Formats: sequence, structure tokens, C-alpha cells
Amino acid sequence: MDIIRKISHFAGQTFGIWVIVFAVLGFSFPSLFTWISSYITIFLGIIMFGMGLTLQADDFKELLRKPWHVIIGVIAQYTIMPLVAFGLAFGLHLPAEIAVGVILVGCCPGGTASNVMTFLAKGNTALSVAVTTISTLLAPVVTPVLIMLFAKEWLPVSPGSLFISILQAVLFPIIAGLIVKMFFRKQVAKAVHALPLVSVIGIVAIVSAVVSGNRENLLQSGLLIFSVVILHNGIGYLLGFLCAKLLKMDYPSQKAIAIEVGMQNSGLGAALATAHFSPLSAVPSAIFSVWHNLSGSMLATYWSKKAKRKQTAANSSDLSL
Repeated sequence: MDIIRKISHFAGQTFGIWVIVFAVLGFSFPSLFTWISSYITIFLGIIMFGMGLTLQADDFKELLRKPWHVIIGVIAQYTIMPLVAFGLAFGLHLPAEIAVGVILVGCCPGGTASNVMTFLAKGNTALSVAVTTISTLLAPVVTPVLIMLFAKEWLPVSPGSLFISILQAVLFPIIAGLIVKMFFRKQVAKAVHALPLVSVIGIVAIVSAVVSGNRENLLQSGLLIFSVVILHNGIGYLLGFLCAKLLKMDYPSQKAIAIEVGMQNSGLGAALATAHFSPLSAVPSAIFSVWHNLSGSMLATYWSKKAKRKQTAANSSDLSL
């Protein structure tokens, strides 16, 4: 069990690296990974099942302690990223399938990687976890409505089908995880250390499947999609931070909201695109998964070092007194 714990911890700490490595492998050796495309929803369900196993009452304490902070985070999550996605798709005259793919990832809830990045950035981790949890639980209703609202200009959208898909891939697995934890609490407590490894494997599988199935599309449109993803992610961080700052939230909470808004559940975006639109529409989600782990790590490192410098300066000031 200690070996699994160590491997899982290592996988979680190096998550972004593995996503990049397998994205490159999927591009270089597509035949090894294309078979995974049929199982994208299953892999996402496994990740969400793991989220259900780890949910606990403490995750909702922040909602009771500072409800407005959590509500602000959820509203920011579901307004900033969809609006930015629509603006980029419309303003840059993106091709229909790429435009829908960008909007899809923008309408998804926050990704669980945002909680790790917020912790590393010395942000309000409890707030980040609460916003991720609430936005994920709202996803079956909110995400299809937003996709219909913003993407219908490019392609037909069936909100009912999207609703069912999100129930199957997100909400039902989370509920199943909660039920399993309720009846097998001791066993879950022993196995929970392996969940970061399971999540890494799931996301890596989804990314490699999408990349391998879209090698030719990436050769033609990869630079355009990558540029849009960088803009989408960066504007999300910036507007999330400014929103929290304008509403006079404390600095750790500003960092949490910025990261929460900027980082998306790109696995869900890829699953929805593959099931309801086209393989090309899944590419923005796959590239987003690669990029937001890199950008999130860089932002977390910057904020962490900044917090350490402030702490060092404060300690020096105390000693001089």
C-alpha cells in the first residue's frame, strides 16, 4: 500500500508532465491510442467516481462560512469562461467545429486540478474545493443550457442529450462514489491514496485518445486552436482575479477564484464533443487539458514564491523589532 501511495503521490505531483508526454505520444503514434476514443465517457466516469469517494462534509463548510464567496466563484465560473469562449469564437471567425469545441470547454465546470494549484499557490483551498464541487453538481443543468445558448449559432445543439450525457458521466458516478463511501468507509479510507493515480490515468487516456484521433486536424489547425486556448485560459485567470478583487475578497480567495475560473473540466468537454459533435470539436478540450496544467503550475509557482517572500519579509521585520 505504501508503494501505491508513493506512486500515486508522484503521479499527482507530476500530472502536467504526464499529460504532455502522452499528448506527444498520441500525436506520434496514433494507432496505439485511437481505440481509447470509445471509452472516453467511461474514463471520465471513473474520475468522477473518485471525486465522489473523496467528498466529505468539510468540503461544504466554506459554503456555510462564506456563502457569498462560493456563490461568486460559481457565477464567475459559469459566466466568464462561456462569454470569453463565445467572444473568441465570434471575434476570430473560428470554423464551426472549433468554435463549438472552444465553447464546450468554456461551459464546463471547474476541474479538480484547480484545487491542487490553489493549494500550491497558497490560495484559499477550501473555497476552491467548494466552488469545484458546487459547479460540478450544477453541471447537468447549467452546462447544456449554456452550450445551447452560445453554440447554437454554429451547430445544432440538443440540451436534453447533453443533460443525459452529463448525468451519466458526472453526476451518477459522483453519487455512486458517495454511496460506496457510505457503506465501505474503512476500505475507501485505505484505497483513497490511489485516487490521484487513477485521475491521472483517466485524463491522460482522454487526452491521448483525442490527440491520436485528430492528428491530421492538429497538423492543419493545431496552432490556431492552441493560440485560442492560451487566450481563453489566460483571460479566464485575469477576469476571475479582477472579479474577486473588485468584490473585495481577501487575497488568498482572489487567487482561488482566478485559478478556479481559468481551469476547466476539459475531460468533460472532450467527452461531450466526442459524443455529440465531432472529433475536431474535442481538440480544444484536449489542448486545454495540456495547457491549463502548465499555466496553472506556473501561476501557482509565482504566487507561492510571492507568498514566501512576503512571509520572509514579515519575519525579518518582526526580528528587527
